[in-house]
Amino acid sequence: MKILEVNDVSKNFYSTQALSNVSFDLEEGEVLALAGENGAGKSTMMNILLGSFPPSKGSMKLNGAPYEPKNPSDALSKGISMIHQELCLVPSMSVAENVWIGRVKQFMSHGLYDYRKCEAATQKLFDTYNININPHENVKNLSTAQMQMVEIARAISYDSKIVIMDEPTSALSDKEVKVLYQIIRQLTSENRSILFISHKLEEVFELANRVVVFRDGHMIVQRDVDGLSMNELINYIAGRKVGNIYPKEDVEKGEVVLSVKNLNKHGVYEDINFEVRAGEIVGFAGLVGAGRTEIMQGIYGIVAPDSGEISINGKVVRNRSPREGLNNGIAMVTEDRLRQGVIKKMNVEKNMTLAYFYKICSKLGFISQSKEDADTEDMIKRLSVKTAGKDAPIWSLSGGNQQKVMIGRALMTQPKVLILDEPTRGVDVGAKSEIYEYCNMMAKQGVAIVLISSDLPEVMGMSDRLNVIREGKIVARHTYNEVSAEQIMAEMFGLKGDNHVS
Repeated sequence: MKILEVNDVSKNFYSTQALSNVSFDLEEGEVLALAGENGAGKSTMMNILLGSFPPSKGSMKLNGAPYEPKNPSDALSKGISMIHQELCLVPSMSVAENVWIGRVKQFMSHGLYDYRKCEAATQKLFDTYNININPHENVKNLSTAQMQMVEIARAISYDSKIVIMDEPTSALSDKEVKVLYQIIRQLTSENRSILFISHKLEEVFELANRVVVFRDGHMIVQRDVDGLSMNELINYIAGRKVGNIYPKEDVEKGEVVLSVKNLNKHGVYEDINFEVRAGEIVGFAGLVGAGRTEIMQGIYGIVAPDSGEISINGKVVRNRSPREGLNNGIAMVTEDRLRQGVIKKMNVEKNMTLAYFYKICSKLGFISQSKEDADTEDMIKRLSVKTAGKDAPIWSLSGGNQQKVMIGRALMTQPKVLILDEPTRGVDVGAKSEIYEYCNMMAKQGVAIVLISSDLPEVMGMSDRLNVIREGKIVARHTYNEVSAEQIMAEMFGLKGDNHVS
């Protein structure tokens, strides 16, 4: 039975045609995957379904009746909820309050809010779907992966007939991904339908019954996953054959640029030692929560370490803030675009030049608007950012194109050291390859690159040397192409014994 029908839907933003005559349908109890490169139109289509904005033309049906949602609340009332790619939680509130946000009146006793009832309802929901998070915990104390699970719990708490999932596994560990897969299968067994957006194509084959491919705002194909090959799907998405997805180049290495000695943060990481040479990519692999991000935040200056030494080109530096990190030649692309990356009230240009003003200021402190415009246009072109222009609001870009803006911001500072924390999270297969090419380009220019990634083939495929992190310690070191994924996984999980290295 068709629960949702989309017929010839189009959408224009400014002069950009985001969608053009898109048609597809969703069956009851089905997982329908939406695949396509960043900017292909997937998120635009989902926002139309959610009522965030209306289509420019076309029509939709829900349970056979015309469907014209006025806003997300209207969509919710009609049985459609969405898990957004970017986290939308209130850090100062508890997990339970975030799950039931806007609906806490149901937990009133004698005119007063009863937090115990709210937490009990949350625990019951978590037990049903095997989510292991304390409902009483403050959200600001959670990891990014745990926050994503709270987002998932909130979406399914509405008992919606259709749940839209936009890159739901992008911040999850392997263990949490398995929990999500179980949730999806449980939802479909209850005849609830899932619209699943993912750039991890293996997830399409693992979860979906059918797949719809978007390209440049058009619906290219809708077909059963059974009988579809990975190569066929990639060719549908890209409209071309995609070559080696990890185009690692052998770049001549120079002197040591970044040296880290005996770096410690009590209870977070311990005795961290490593070096990165000019033109070298050094990777960090580990489970979510192993301490990879926290180590890099200590080096960059987001959260200062308790002890240890950081040197740039042989000179000891002390980064007590990101500004000091930038001044000392370090740039970092953070894993969390929403909270630590983009500023949604600003346009593309201001987001891209945010860390760059000191380079375009005159001696009197005035910003050269012409240089800012020219450099932004150049970076947009270099990184192939899909945007209506430098003045377009950053929120109008897809997640992957927002990520390119963040990379552009880092490159504009002309760093000596570039830290990339999950640089391809939520990015399509074509854009991933482009980001790897940027890494090769920067390496050729003598930049020392640190790459953190939860995608094991990625961090193995692009790193000259690889450090494995477990429980805040470097437990193993490897050289490019000299170790198996199985061995690294065993080291990440602590299955190879305690082989902590200094």
